[in-house]
Amino acid sequence: MPARIEDYALIGNCETVALVARNGSIDWLCLPRFDAPACFAALLGTPEHGRWQIAPAAHEIRAVRRRYRPGTLVLETDFETDAGAVTVIDTMPIATETPTIVRVVEGKRGRVAMRLDLVVRLDYGSLIPWVRRTFDGIRAIGGANGLRLRTPIPLRGERFHTVADFSVAAGQRVPFTLAWYPSSGPEPSAVESEPAIEMTERWWRAWSERCTYDGEWREAVVRSLITLKALTYAPTGGLVAAPTTSVPERLGGVRNWDYRYCWLRDATFALYALMTGGYVDEARAWRKWLLRAIAAQPSQAQVVYGVAGERLLPEWEVPWLPGYEGSVPARVGNAVTSQFQLDVLGEVADALHCARRVGLEADEDAWRVEGNLVEFVESAWQQPDEGIWEVRGPRRLFTHSKVMAWVALDRAVKAVERFGLEGPVGRWRAVRATIHEDVCRNGFDRGLGAFVQYYGSKLLDASLLMIPLVGFLPATDPRMLGTVDAIRKHLTSDGLVARYQSTPELDGLPPGEGAFLACTFWLADNLALQGKQAEARALFERLLDIRNDVGLLSEQYDPAERRLVGNFPQAFSHVGLINTARNLSRRGGPAEHRKDD
Repeated sequence: MPARIEDYALIGNCETVALVARNGSIDWLCLPRFDAPACFAALLGTPEHGRWQIAPAAHEIRAVRRRYRPGTLVLETDFETDAGAVTVIDTMPIATETPTIVRVVEGKRGRVAMRLDLVVRLDYGSLIPWVRRTFDGIRAIGGANGLRLRTPIPLRGERFHTVADFSVAAGQRVPFTLAWYPSSGPEPSAVESEPAIEMTERWWRAWSERCTYDGEWREAVVRSLITLKALTYAPTGGLVAAPTTSVPERLGGVRNWDYRYCWLRDATFALYALMTGGYVDEARAWRKWLLRAIAAQPSQAQVVYGVAGERLLPEWEVPWLPGYEGSVPARVGNAVTSQFQLDVLGEVADALHCARRVGLEADEDAWRVEGNLVEFVESAWQQPDEGIWEVRGPRRLFTHSKVMAWVALDRAVKAVERFGLEGPVGRWRAVRATIHEDVCRNGFDRGLGAFVQYYGSKLLDASLLMIPLVGFLPATDPRMLGTVDAIRKHLTSDGLVARYQSTPELDGLPPGEGAFLACTFWLADNLALQGKQAEARALFERLLDIRNDVGLLSEQYDPAERRLVGNFPQAFSHVGLINTARNLSRRGGPAEHRKDD
């Protein structure tokens, strides 16, 4: 059985990541990049689906503590036993010849008996590779993939596992490196563990020290920024929503999706947080990725792409994986590539506008693409769509989608008015006014005193909390006050916000999921904009308490089980943390900037 979601930490090299459990087991690893088939898939099954554990014997462990070295993705896990204490240091060095995991066991006190259990299972746990001993470890080859483990510790095979028993005394350091390479090519050169750890620590420290946020929650903000950077695919600038697939939104449920791709919406939110945090280079790389990815007719723009801009991401089920805690099916790929989500175009326009505001140099192609998208919005904004939550039921006239269509026109108008770019600004102003009037007339229910999920419905939706955050209406407008009150009354549990009232009629799936953490951050933002600073801070600190011991958040939280659920770690959640921390600062943050823009 895999660990609880909150028991995992993240290491990564800005091309892929590994999830490391508190028990020293790497239970999820896709090589050589985020969306490649997993070689360790125990997260969605059992150890027989692939994992790599280094730890003392379980019955000897008395306490476990872990942390990241400040400002880095170098993870340290302390194990206390009756015989002594050891620390396992885990990291993935940046810019090695091929993706490599470095693990070092450091003796702290006494002498501790350790156990290594390496279970390589390629192609999501379905393929047992051909394993051969080498003078300094093993070589595992299966299909197109090769893995090379190097260590001075003697290894042996047991029932298709590679195992080792060894002991570590105080002051002793035992290294292990595991590198991926194409099976058709030469093996990668050996990586020296100690210099690799030192180099990785320096690299992450230098990156995190560029953060311009200096408020009271700097440590939490920096950890979230590091997480977003770790979810960025450096060769292209694309940013994945999460590094996992099929971690359920409800334990035992079927809402299990593959998030190892680049959603325009998620990447836009994330880049907004990075840009306002001082990371303009990431914004520049994302803009280049965007222009390549959507290089087609605006009507053909997708909501999600592969990390290199791939458009074909067919969704299929993995029948041999039993799922996280029995939550099936496990899925690879994502069928939302075929959906129409109008709001994404507004998010893209807003991100490009933010890039101009933070001083990113002008790009004629970027403005040309944005202009084409806006022209498409002009013709398509009245159409129904699947909306921000990617419902798998009928298309509807979602209120949030119409608001974001307004954002697309609004940012285009401001590009002309404030940055001197060329465009039919008179026509855009007129369409912007028409959309605004349409939303206020059809998206607001006077009987409820609140904006509703879609035109003509009586249902609420947490996405409506974005209305003041993008400047559509002030947070103190009576219609927004009523909407916030209704959402707090009907969509919250233990103070945390659900996305919407899930029903089969709406999204084509069985009901039930956890509270959506990004939506709860939006609620805190609204409270802050309403002047309810004490309530906003209390809610924000409640969300900080939900983070695991190393500062990571998943997509959702189950208030009844008091557990993180959903894919992990989730970019959307960490974006919410960053933005709300800034919104609660004395100088204001993204909500103030977007509201006043």
